[in-house]
Amino acid sequence: MKIAYFDCFAGAGGDMIVAAMLDAGVDAGWLIEQIDSLAIEGLHIEITETTRSGMRGLKFTPIVKTEQKHRNLADILEIVAASKISDPAKKQVASVFNALAQAEAYVHGKTVDQIHFHEVGAVDSIVDIVAASAALDALQIDQVHCSTISVGGGSFKCAHGIMSAPAPATIELLKRAKAPFKGGPIEKELFTPTAAAILTTIASNFGPMPPMKVSTIGCGAGTIDAESFPNLLRLTIGQTVDADNADTDHICLLETNIDDITAEHIGFVFEKLLDAGALDVFTAPIQMKQNRPAVKLSVICQPQKSEIIEQIIFEEGITLGIRKQILQRKKIIRQTTQVDTVFGTISIKTASFNGKIVKIKPEFSDCRDAAKSYNVALNLVRQAAMKAYDQGI
Repeated sequence: MKIAYFDCFAGAGGDMIVAAMLDAGVDAGWLIEQIDSLAIEGLHIEITETTRSGMRGLKFTPIVKTEQKHRNLADILEIVAASKISDPAKKQVASVFNALAQAEAYVHGKTVDQIHFHEVGAVDSIVDIVAASAALDALQIDQVHCSTISVGGGSFKCAHGIMSAPAPATIELLKRAKAPFKGGPIEKELFTPTAAAILTTIASNFGPMPPMKVSTIGCGAGTIDAESFPNLLRLTIGQTVDADNADTDHICLLETNIDDITAEHIGFVFEKLLDAGALDVFTAPIQMKQNRPAVKLSVICQPQKSEIIEQIIFEEGITLGIRKQILQRKKIIRQTTQVDTVFGTISIKTASFNGKIVKIKPEFSDCRDAAKSYNVALNLVRQAAMKAYDQGI
């Protein structure tokens, strides 16, 4: 599997994301042709090599020579639809802009249709998001990972006056994606709303770099040229290391024994933990000291989310201590496809090992909803989905 890892040790901007992918091998002439197909008047792209704190990287700079109007989401999607970028890239652009529009709408107390992208710069955001989506499609990345994000600090001036970093839309996007972030390394805004929209949309995991055999490294330069740190975004591309096509990562296992809490309370905490991003929550009956029947609560989560999981458990007052382990996990490759049936579109999940499909299963929630909608037995929907899948192979 071809994977990419964005190391945001110095934050990121949309321009840095594009520059890193260019430095990692995307053809600059081809990408400029994709951007030119947007037909934005007065737009010029500069791509230059530069250094930041003695470290080299590429700088991607959109320059607009004519005055531009502010555009809403519908305007932007219309421009993108008429461009020559690939259909997968267009879908990616729509996903990123929808995420950005929803975050901006929330923090401004407006609807998505009322939002104009003045805060992030209409043309800059269009170019960065389109270029990043087209470049990602060109690189043929199967899975994107991202580090814990450095967002900077201090304050900055915007259309609403002086605000503290990160920007409201940025932190809203990070919150929605449950993406880990931290302040520093300097008191300046280092992570922009555009970058937040791109990375929280394309990244499937946030945390340490996964095991990989590295093939390419690209560095995108930001606008800050400081002596204390290199304002660079590093992109590492490679192949997963397992020959059997399984993916290895690390998970956190949190456990505690409970003997004085009601079943209703445990069920309530169960739901809160899943809502907070736990990968799995389960209980097992145990016998504790003084012959007390009890339950062992186990929570599996990504390591970067362990602190919020621990906080929920402690704040609910169900235990005085938590056991914590970091475990290696091996996952076989899973994919989801859609099939059309007489009961509508149903998702099919497949799992592969050593290049062979070892499990095929229709998505239960899709089958359940279809069975209810068409007032038929659940098994009829499942059978129709599997038949459609078999015919499509």
